[in-house]
Amino acid sequence: MTRAETYESLREERARALAEQEAVVRRIGTMRLTVFLLGVGVAWLFSNHRVSSDWLIACVLAFVGLIMLHRRVFEKRERLRRSVEFYEAGLGRIAEEWAGRGVTGERFLDREHPYADDLDVFGKGSLFELLCTARTRGGEAMLASWLLQGASPGEVRARQEAVAELRDNAVLREDLWVIAERQSILDGARISDWGAGECAPAPGWRRGVALVLGALSFAALAYWAYGGSPLWFLGLLVPAQLFALADRPLVARTVEGMDRPREDLLLLARYLERLERESFTSPLLRDLHERLPGAAARIRGLQRLFEYLEARRNHFFVLFGIVMLWSEQFSYAIEAWRARDGKGLAGWVDAVSRVEALCALAGNAFEHPGHTVPTMVEGAPLFEAAALGHPLIPAARCVRNDVALGEPRLLLVSGSNMSGKSSLLRTVGVNAVLALAGASVRAASLRISPLQVGACMRISDSLQEGISHFYAEIRRIRQVVDLASAQTPLLFLLDEILQGTNSHDRRIGAEAIVRTLLERGAVGLVTTHDLALAKIADDMAPRAVNVHFEDQLVEGRMSFDYRLRVGVVQKSNALALMRAVGLEVHA
Repeated sequence: MTRAETYESLREERARALAEQEAVVRRIGTMRLTVFLLGVGVAWLFSNHRVSSDWLIACVLAFVGLIMLHRRVFEKRERLRRSVEFYEAGLGRIAEEWAGRGVTGERFLDREHPYADDLDVFGKGSLFELLCTARTRGGEAMLASWLLQGASPGEVRARQEAVAELRDNAVLREDLWVIAERQSILDGARISDWGAGECAPAPGWRRGVALVLGALSFAALAYWAYGGSPLWFLGLLVPAQLFALADRPLVARTVEGMDRPREDLLLLARYLERLERESFTSPLLRDLHERLPGAAARIRGLQRLFEYLEARRNHFFVLFGIVMLWSEQFSYAIEAWRARDGKGLAGWVDAVSRVEALCALAGNAFEHPGHTVPTMVEGAPLFEAAALGHPLIPAARCVRNDVALGEPRLLLVSGSNMSGKSSLLRTVGVNAVLALAGASVRAASLRISPLQVGACMRISDSLQEGISHFYAEIRRIRQVVDLASAQTPLLFLLDEILQGTNSHDRRIGAEAIVRTLLERGAVGLVTTHDLALAKIADDMAPRAVNVHFEDQLVEGRMSFDYRLRVGVVQKSNALALMRAVGLEVHA
């Protein structure tokens, strides 16, 4: 069974269940209306003393029961609807019809990052949109951080093992997807900040005094209600309220802070409950799972405290709440919970976020069985790929090439306009980013050492800042060169190097830049359509090699095969392209 057939089978199964639940929802709705109308009739009969109150009570109870049943069935229907959406989204990715339908992650884009903008890591049709199935803001942020910063070899291997374990577990990925009504709904940072924030737990004696005073005041109120003297009640109420007066700032702060994380905590508990039921074998997933036992129950306990505290707003309960020091007692309990478990929230959020990010990589591996798991190697800088293709290009149009960096350490890529030079750089860069994040890559094989990526590809001038294209380019190149001084070797990707200046200066500057990068232990690719720069690779051989893309002019139209070849391109298509669009150009 293909991946698409697996998803389609599960989608149809969930769709059938959804149709059944929709029918149940309609039936319950009809029953609610029937019971309501029946209740109106019974109420009229009761008001005319024609039926006993038992009939009216029965109608009310039946109506309330149907409301509760309808809510549960409605929630089940919505979960099934989201399950159908999950598999439809997966089928869209398999069919390569996903761009613009997911989360683009543009909030993570930093234009000054050494490669995020150049390699389409974020945005519509981006790497992030292809991968991201995380539903929480923490899961999205975790995945984004992995794509923005390569991991150590040990961490990469641990993620690869975890991804391999999660790859075929579509049900777990589905369950995590359906918990939240929409993406980006759970703000883990807000939960963590609330849990780690300053708290002021009341001493035990104060909580005891509040409990005793509240209980005695309520008992005195009951005594008064049954005909006793009000003096007992008044004698206890005044000291109780004076006692509570000192804690009003605490109550106000607790109540104010409660509203922000409440819904997020409820969702977090659901995620934790689902993960607690799972068992894992890979070391990374086992380590994350060991953080979770009891976490969901503790958060559920906090939720009950929130609900009890929320009762203070009920108009029928407000008087009793004042008498019993209700707000004070549950504020004490919430602050005690924060003091005991609040700092643990960050670890629980982190575990959920990491599992979601791993599930995103696992889903991509499942949906693209032709991708391969890279081999991480130690030692000298290395990027050695067979049949390497760009994961964002539709498979029918994706031309794959072999690319080897290490020895030689530089590939100087020449070729005509539109021949595939920039796409090759992005192909290498994107697959390096995937490999260093722990994901599978579009290649027959890939061996890669720990690398950091630096690119200068998508450069534009700025009228507001008064920056020319050339100045913007050399600023970015300086950033890339500086990266080469770091401990982790650099994989540099320089597209149409120094194209904003004359040929003489370009030749001298490009050679100086490339020599500096290689002397600092970097490896990479440089593209140019200026054939004069090809001599740089000849002068640096065997550390550098010339490679190129070719084109053909067929019936007045340019044709490209996007195949990488050794050597320098022997012709340019610039004049042919000018003539093809109708410009009169004579050689």
